[in-house]
Formats: sequence, C-alpha cells, structure tokens
Amino acid sequence: MHLLTTSAPLRLALAALLLGMLLYAGVLALLWFTQERLLFLPEPLPPDAPLHDAPDVHERFVEVPGARLSVLELRLPDPRGVVFFLHGNAGNLRSWFVNAEFYRRANVDLVMLDYRGYGKSSGRIESEAQLHADVQAVWETVAPRYRGKRVVVYGRSLGSGLAAALAERIGPDLTLLVSPYLSMRSLAAHHYPWVPGALLRYPLRTADWLPRIRGPVLLLHGEHDTVIPSSHSEALARLHPQARLVLVEGAGHNDLQQFEPYLAAVRAALAGL
Repeated sequence: MHLLTTSAPLRLALAALLLGMLLYAGVLALLWFTQERLLFLPEPLPPDAPLHDAPDVHERFVEVPGARLSVLELRLPDPRGVVFFLHGNAGNLRSWFVNAEFYRRANVDLVMLDYRGYGKSSGRIESEAQLHADVQAVWETVAPRYRGKRVVVYGRSLGSGLAAALAERIGPDLTLLVSPYLSMRSLAAHHYPWVPGALLRYPLRTADWLPRIRGPVLLLHGEHDTVIPSSHSEALARLHPQARLVLVEGAGHNDLQQFEPYLAAVRAALAGL
C-alpha cells in the first residue's frame, strides 16, 4: 500500500502545476475581457476643447450607431484630391493633425477621424467589425466631395490595417501604409508568444486585404522599429505586384515623420498622383 501512495514532493509538484494552470487561465481570461485597454490608448478631450485654429481646417461630427465621431478636415480651395488618414492607437486628433502645411503644399485635402473614445469622439470600441464600420461611415460622408479627384488612403501603425481593409473595398489611387503589420495576431505572437492567437478579438489581417487592393501601394517603415518590426513591411511588399517599400534608416516607430526620407517619399507619392 505504501508504494501506491503519492509522495509529498509529487503532491506539491502537482499542486504547483495546477496552480500555475489556474493562474495562466486567469491571465488569459483577463486578456480576453480587457484587451481593448491594452490595444487602444485613447486620450479623451472635453467637448469644448479646440483642435485646430487654422481657417481652412474644419471640425465636424459623424453620427454612427451608439456614438458620435470627431473629424478634422483640411479643405483647400481647389485640391487635387484627398488623403484619408487613419491614425495610430494612442492620442487624439490634437496630437495627430499636426502637419497640415505639408498637405497644403501638396495641394491635397486631409481628412482624419478619432475612433470611439478618442478625443471628442463618444462611445467606446467594442469590436473589429465596429471599427471597420465606423471608418466606412466617415469615408462615405467624404467620398462625394472628391468624385473625379485623387484619393489616398493612409494608415499608420494600428490604422494601417483599417486602411488596407478600406482600400480593398474602395480602390483608391494610392494606398499608403506606414509602420504596418501583417496582422495583429502575428504581431502579438512576436511580442507575447505565450498568448494563443485565437484569444485576440482584433486580428486585423492586413496580409489578407493587401493582395486585393487595386492600384499602387507604398509601404514606409523605420529600420529600427521595435514595436512593429520592419520585417512585417518586407513580407507585405511581397504580396502585391505594385507595392513599393521604403525603409527609413535610423527611424523607429514614433519618430518616422522626423526623417527626410520619409517626408520625401510621401511628397513624391502625392506629387505623382
């Protein structure tokens, strides 16, 4: 009988294993229910907060189911077209809509929205489908103004996946993806290999949409980006026959816009429309 009795060290090991499994399951459950707080870092603003003071920049709101989205627009007298800009996962329009003069010189309008909960936008992000629907809703309020003109869909970081999905649907003259990812699932696997991919409710599969985009695609990425490695852009560039990749030497994730090669590439792309 003594030989069939589990030894104390083995019982302790089994208890430790069980505790570890319970803790791991608890962490995964927490990630499932709170991942919006990890993915999205909005900075809300009061309703009366000024966003821009230039006379040719206009603020408006777009009503969507359950929310009101804040939109800023640079509107020029006779623009060649529009850049529809989807920004990254942090901040708000006040911190993103900061280089209107660059687009004035290119003679293109600039339209940018804040996602739910960002800036003066109400509501909160609840699903990937909701994000795509909100982007589509804002685009549909903009599109009639630019019939017959050039359209650029621009996405940066988080916004690059949303931009690729929109571009696949509307076929712009140029799709411009800055610091893009193959998918949020592949990016999560890079940083958190211990998290099952199925846990992520925002897969944002850029690699699935990009091959179906009609027209040219320009990818820009900092060589020293540690948030989204440049290997993601390199892989994406191989998926589209009209994709061109510009790797910006010395640039990281948040400082890309400070490097002249980045500005020169965007300037040339807009001039070539």
